[in-house]
Amino acid sequence: MKKEILEITDLKDMLKKSGEKYGNKPAYKIREEAGKYKIYTHKEVREMIDALGTALIDLGLKGKKIAIIGENRYEWELAYLSIVCGTGIVVPLDKALPENELKRLIERSEVEAIFYSNKYEEELYKMIYSGVGKLKHLISMDALHHSNGVYSQKELIETGKRLIENGNKEFINAKINAEEMNIMLFTSGTTSESKVVALSHKNLCANIMDLARVLNIDSSDRILSFLPLHHVFQCTVGFLFSLYKGCQTSYCDGIKHIMENLNEYEITFASFVPAIYENAHKNIIKKLEKEGKLEQMRQLMEQNKDLSMAKKKEIFKDIHSVFGGHIKLFISGAAALDKNVEEDFRKWGINLCQGYGLTETSPVIGVETDTEYRVGSIGKALPSVEVRIEDANSEGVGELVVKGPNIMLGYYGNDKATKKVLQDGWFHTGDLAKIDEDGYIFISGRKKSVIVLKNGKNIFPEEMENLVNRIEGVKESFIFGKSDTENKDDIKIHVKIVYDEEIIKEAYKVNTYEEIYQAIKNKIKEINKTMPAYKSIKNIILTQTPLIKTTTSKIKRQEELKTIE
Repeated sequence: MKKEILEITDLKDMLKKSGEKYGNKPAYKIREEAGKYKIYTHKEVREMIDALGTALIDLGLKGKKIAIIGENRYEWELAYLSIVCGTGIVVPLDKALPENELKRLIERSEVEAIFYSNKYEEELYKMIYSGVGKLKHLISMDALHHSNGVYSQKELIETGKRLIENGNKEFINAKINAEEMNIMLFTSGTTSESKVVALSHKNLCANIMDLARVLNIDSSDRILSFLPLHHVFQCTVGFLFSLYKGCQTSYCDGIKHIMENLNEYEITFASFVPAIYENAHKNIIKKLEKEGKLEQMRQLMEQNKDLSMAKKKEIFKDIHSVFGGHIKLFISGAAALDKNVEEDFRKWGINLCQGYGLTETSPVIGVETDTEYRVGSIGKALPSVEVRIEDANSEGVGELVVKGPNIMLGYYGNDKATKKVLQDGWFHTGDLAKIDEDGYIFISGRKKSVIVLKNGKNIFPEEMENLVNRIEGVKESFIFGKSDTENKDDIKIHVKIVYDEEIIKEAYKVNTYEEIYQAIKNKIKEINKTMPAYKSIKNIILTQTPLIKTTTSKIKRQEELKTIE
């Protein structure tokens, strides 16, 4: 049955229509102190956005580029919408950027104002006084009042309210061109390599409406905001979609507080990276093992696997209580999710759905749902997204290319890079995948990461890393190919493993480095037995130094290789 959805043309239209529908419902629940919360309704949120946008235009920022940097918070979201819904172009910046890269991106994006959290005050002060780029205005999300040349976001909202009362309707009546660039997003990578993805209101709204067509989320849902807001996945799915559906959002206090926040705010919907689910799964299994209940639990899971999710929830209520007891939907994104983890969550009656997308696709291309899922897949393509496989091999694996209203306008100021990935409206994802007969998409790995052996066989490092990462005590791993010392034409598979010494010693009852190495080697041998001979891992490097990664936790493969060679 096709869902009735709220049709929107742009984000301003979204705020207006969803505001009329859900105005009195809570939009944000913010803890002010232990046990005390501040609730902002959807109506209040929209009034604050109008006021802040009015004040920004009054500052002379109409049509200008404005950046935002900071942790996830409602002020970040107000700033974003006050910029894109009638003021100018928003430039969300990665909160993990070091000072030199932040400076470079401010210059590159030509922003004239920046909203920021306290943490960045000192470095931004230096930048504005040394004349970095076009930066003119600093707007603090924390300050209560304007001081020392810095504007207070809170005070700007009050200023905007007064301007509106006095008849200033410039922001409220602003017309949006849904097809022009209103959002500039930097891809992860060094500032010189990073590309600027140009997105429009149409891109984001197409994705929001598509999500509404497939996800069972409504205004009774409570969302936990955890993944960084500058990242388009969280921005679209956890922020804009939440306001569109009239949901309530609360903010996570950090990775160590996820479980208590899920309980505290009675969360029904959240998005995390696979590691969060995999760690939670590991802890649950460990606890059951310790209590001698694992075998009994496995039998119970198998016996009841065909029951409805509601009935499973009753049977496995102790596991549900770990996640707060109210979860309706979990989404996993950014990397491949361990199949065993997804299977177990579903057997426990928890809808854990894998999704997939890219900054360039605003971002979601495909997602599993509570009714349409296939373990190991990223679900089917969203309703308005077309997908196909290009240059498929004998196993049906080739590059995933996509088309739809969510595809970016291009890379800002970089026609060469745009033409390389956008051909006849089809975006080349750079990911290898196959699509089964029912339309489920299975991602194999990055095209440029594939290891091609002498016999022509392809090895996808990400798939093998998932297997290695399941070994107890392994934090992360990096699979790579290296020429055989005796036969230079032959490539052997090697793995670099980052291990947790404490866990390894306890789990395998070992002490010395040699014993640790042997324990992990034995586990690798077990993995090798489950794979064809050509995939066998021939050499192991052990380290306690984390792998080199982007700020979105993806391994920088070329840089990591340089540390090995």
